[in-house]
Amino acid sequence: MVGIPVAARALIAGAVVGAVACALPALAPSATTPWSSLALLAALYAVSEWPARCPFLTRALGPGSVPVGAGSFLPVLLAAALLLPPAAAALVAVPGALVSHVEQRPAPPRRIWRAAQLGLAAWAAAHTAALLHGPAAVAASDFPDVLLPGGAAALVFCLVVTALDGGILAAAEPVPARTAWRGLLPRSLAPHLVHGLAGLMMAVLWRSPYGWPAALFVLLPMYISCWMYAQYHRERAAHQATVRALVQAVDIKDAYTRGHSERVGRASVLIARELGMDESRLDVIRFAGILHDVGKLGVPTRVLRKDGPLTREERRVIELHPEYGHEIVRGIGFLGEARAAILHHHERMDGSGYPYGLSGDRIPETARVVAVADAFDAMTSTRSYRRARPVPVAVAELERCAGRQFDPRMVRALVRALDRYGWQTAVTADEPARAGDAPRGRRDLPAGRRPAPGQVWGGAR
Repeated sequence: MVGIPVAARALIAGAVVGAVACALPALAPSATTPWSSLALLAALYAVSEWPARCPFLTRALGPGSVPVGAGSFLPVLLAAALLLPPAAAALVAVPGALVSHVEQRPAPPRRIWRAAQLGLAAWAAAHTAALLHGPAAVAASDFPDVLLPGGAAALVFCLVVTALDGGILAAAEPVPARTAWRGLLPRSLAPHLVHGLAGLMMAVLWRSPYGWPAALFVLLPMYISCWMYAQYHRERAAHQATVRALVQAVDIKDAYTRGHSERVGRASVLIARELGMDESRLDVIRFAGILHDVGKLGVPTRVLRKDGPLTREERRVIELHPEYGHEIVRGIGFLGEARAAILHHHERMDGSGYPYGLSGDRIPETARVVAVADAFDAMTSTRSYRRARPVPVAVAELERCAGRQFDPRMVRALVRALDRYGWQTAVTADEPARAGDAPRGRRDLPAGRRPAPGQVWGGAR
């Protein structure tokens, strides 16, 4: 328990005491606990949880290839809530929770907490099912009447789990109490109801003439779906790590615009949502915004950090960064159309942009989105050579350049999104200078050139 806040220790202790009190009646000499069914369900749940800790399986299938987490096998616990008395149902989760896979340390208190949490949830779900005559309806296979106790048990299970999850989050993490529970129930309700339906099917098959072996067939599709879900999240985490590593590399190379990429990604998503783009494209749009300047990795540092105006040759080097970026990400398949945005985000509607001088609808849609988000953040961020412009001023500048530099449809979408959600401006380059850092001048203007009225530059050249 070393390193765990006092409030979290108290909550864990309270949950353990509560779970023990709920389970004690099953151990009383006068209790009629169905030990054979309890042991079988507990063993089934433990066997479902154990593979994620098996060194042989994780080596054979690869880390992250085995479904992990007690949530993967909740149908077993919800079936126990419909088959067993409440005190017995509280015991089913204990062996599995104590052998379950835990990624964060310390592991023992996390396993103890999980055992207590699931024990309390199963006890409450079993009580709810008993009040609605769920065990009798399950034994009689009384459809559709059995759906009410099954659904109510799953709902109560979800309520208890989310209430305890929010409590431990508020007690153990630096999360304000008012936000610890926010969004937990809506996110958890649908999965728990699906698990509840699977648990109801298990319970009905368990009480059928075919007995408990028939109930195992419910777990097979659940296990496969959980494996696919684990693979999806493993792949998504790898994508996020790849993007994060590239952004960190750019920030190290040019700390001058630190935070700019993330904000461009956020603004790009605002525009995409306002345009009604499919949810499946939003991640790609966000990646496009975040990685739009990844090509700066190929630009010499002395050019990026030069104090004062750039020469014509240096300007030509800078204008290669979209092509450098496209080469860097060309082999990253999950980026999809984000690669085109990285290559073309400096094109202009009138054809005066670079690298290929595309115009109008020949510029990919994602690139037109990122171009507006990039320019907007550049204008609303404080830089070493100027203060941030107010949002209304930046919007007016975008509107003046719509049709020549920017797609008017993207500008209108950003304006609507800002009216609806607002925008949190931030400082990107006003940090105290570090040793060895040279003072920076106006890095976005080439030598011998000044902006014409209404002209806007992107966030990085």
